[in-house]
Amino acid sequence: MRVLDAAQMRALDAASVKHSGEIALMRAAGDAIATVIPRYARPGPLVAFAGGGNNGGDAFSALAAADLNMTRTVYGDASHEGSPARIDAISRARASGVRIEPFPSDPAVIEAICRKAGLVIDGLLGVNARVPLDGDMATVVAAIVRSGARVLACDIPTGVDPSTGAISGPAIRAVATITFGAPKLGLYLDPGRAHAGHAYLARVNMNEVDIPPGEPIFFALDDAEFCELLPIRATTADKRSAGAPLVMAGSEQFPGAAILCARGAARAGAGYVTVATTQGAAAPVRLHLIEQVVVTYDESDPERAIQTIVDLGNHCTSLAIGPGLGLSDNMGTIVRGVIERTALPIVADASALFHLSKQLPTLRGKSIVLTPHAREFARLSGKGTVAEPDRVARIRDFVDTYGVTTLLKGRTTLIADVDSTHINPTGSSALATAGTGDVLTGIIATLLSQGLTPLDAARIGAYWHGRAGHTAHDARPVGVIAGDLPDALAEAAKRADHRLPGDRIERLF
Repeated sequence: MRVLDAAQMRALDAASVKHSGEIALMRAAGDAIATVIPRYARPGPLVAFAGGGNNGGDAFSALAAADLNMTRTVYGDASHEGSPARIDAISRARASGVRIEPFPSDPAVIEAICRKAGLVIDGLLGVNARVPLDGDMATVVAAIVRSGARVLACDIPTGVDPSTGAISGPAIRAVATITFGAPKLGLYLDPGRAHAGHAYLARVNMNEVDIPPGEPIFFALDDAEFCELLPIRATTADKRSAGAPLVMAGSEQFPGAAILCARGAARAGAGYVTVATTQGAAAPVRLHLIEQVVVTYDESDPERAIQTIVDLGNHCTSLAIGPGLGLSDNMGTIVRGVIERTALPIVADASALFHLSKQLPTLRGKSIVLTPHAREFARLSGKGTVAEPDRVARIRDFVDTYGVTTLLKGRTTLIADVDSTHINPTGSSALATAGTGDVLTGIIATLLSQGLTPLDAARIGAYWHGRAGHTAHDARPVGVIAGDLPDALAEAAKRADHRLPGDRIERLF
């Protein structure tokens, strides 16, 4: 699905008003917010802070539609000014028994109101926000933040830039955010993502066909698209046609990387996994891999090693290369020789990225995915440390320069090819442990082996890997290790359905 910046969202909203009507859209937004409220409300009054625009109108509309057994108060301007939709929402709120009060002038009063509330609705600014906030708005937001109240944000938490996720000054830290029409870019990019809480999308009769053309173009998977794109093994499949990745990984020092990568590939659905590893790693790799074939090569004889691995590849349908390999000159020769001579689709990670850093122009036109983390990307790109606000620009510059599909790992993993940029919405700090990247490489290798393009294999692999992290964390709140992830993949795929029952609200993250 498309992810929009603020200007694109305003254009979509204008187009949607033309065919659905502004009042109908605001009523649908209010109904959607009201649907989510019971998930997050604690005992106490339901309070909304409504700004002067249509984001404030959504807050009035939400409380008009909310549970009548709750005490409901909106703090905001209730004058007969504003859009017809906002005036309609105020009228409906008043008719349904919602108390409407002006904004308190004292920040201490705002803070006290919020402390007593069971849930606070943030309807202050929405996609029209500019950061830093002006003085009055900053004061209101700072008071809400100080209260520690549970906040449900409408469209995007106030204080977060809707296009970049940037924060400058006070910003709402929501327990959940419900966004309308299309996801906002600022919800996915840190530090904004950390302020969004659980994110939901309510399409409210807005259609992607109305999104105006033009840059920037961002996409994110949701559960429905993930399930649609995830390969399903044919009933007539044999073990090789089900996916036959070749995993070139492991060394005497790091045999576990080969094990994790191969297990990730197998649990992602591969029918026949072959592991090519060094002679020094063979014993522990064979001890832990019962179902996979393990073949050794001699690192001291690069030409013979290259030929051995390329010959193995003639019976495989993808290549994963890099996890746990050494950094010696001989290994560099082997890595570059294998990549140069194979026609298989490739996912390259870890040590392979080290050895490829000066050979990037030779990769143009190859069916390959590079999967660096931030430090690896700094070396690979030759442009140093990647600052959080620069990640999107840096990956785009790299892909435009070298023409190779790249997955830049991070809290928000980015995947880019020459035509588009994709933002991965899954994953958590549970994945911040050694070896999880090796599992991801194995997953992507299997998806490549099953016929997916490098872009699709990378974005589906990242999404699935992130969901597996959540699943593993649910089972083990403390102490998730990389070895937990392969066995969590099946359950993660089964769970990939987060629509709220009986409505069109989708869980984004």
